[in-house]
Amino acid sequence: MADDGGREVWIKAGLVQLGQGGVDSVRVEVVAAGLGVTKGGFYRRFRDRQEFLEALLAAWSAGRIGAIEKQTTLDGAGVRDRLQSLVRLYSERHNAEAMGIELAVRQWARADPVAAGAAAKVDKARLENVARLYGALGLPAAEAHAQAFLFYAFLFGQSLLFVDQGGKKRADLLAACTTTLTAIEGAGSAAASSTRRRRGV
Repeated sequence: MADDGGREVWIKAGLVQLGQGGVDSVRVEVVAAGLGVTKGGFYRRFRDRQEFLEALLAAWSAGRIGAIEKQTTLDGAGVRDRLQSLVRLYSERHNAEAMGIELAVRQWARADPVAAGAAAKVDKARLENVARLYGALGLPAAEAHAQAFLFYAFLFGQSLLFVDQGGKKRADLLAACTTTLTAIEGAGSAAASSTRRRRGV
């Protein structure tokens, strides 16, 4: 019988199972079988299934928040470069497993307040970090937040569309959308650009 590897291994396996079959499929015996271990290892690390489910949500939310914070603070990258990097992350490097988990959490959140709280926490971090980038482009706070909402609506929407359509047509469409989403210039940026033009710089 294999060593179950500790709490983190159980959580990782639980998230994979969540993405494949939804929260109802995340049962102790199923995850244990997937790891090739007995259920005894589970109960040495988690009090019960509810604690395990809460651990899955905590790990998922921490991972998603860490990812957006990393992507919006790329060293040496300009604001538009960071926004474009996010689009590439969600579109060019499509991660079916991660998207499966995301969708499963969203479905779970429809009926469970703990899952809903985890999803809301992730959404808040995503919107705040992207709104900060749009604010740096000169948009007022309310407009920056609205633009961040539109940005994420596009990111998740495009991941569910054209799933069987690859090649140049999809790439061109994504490129055009990315240009639209990142070619933002607020009042502050516009004023600065105008000043630079008058000065001939």
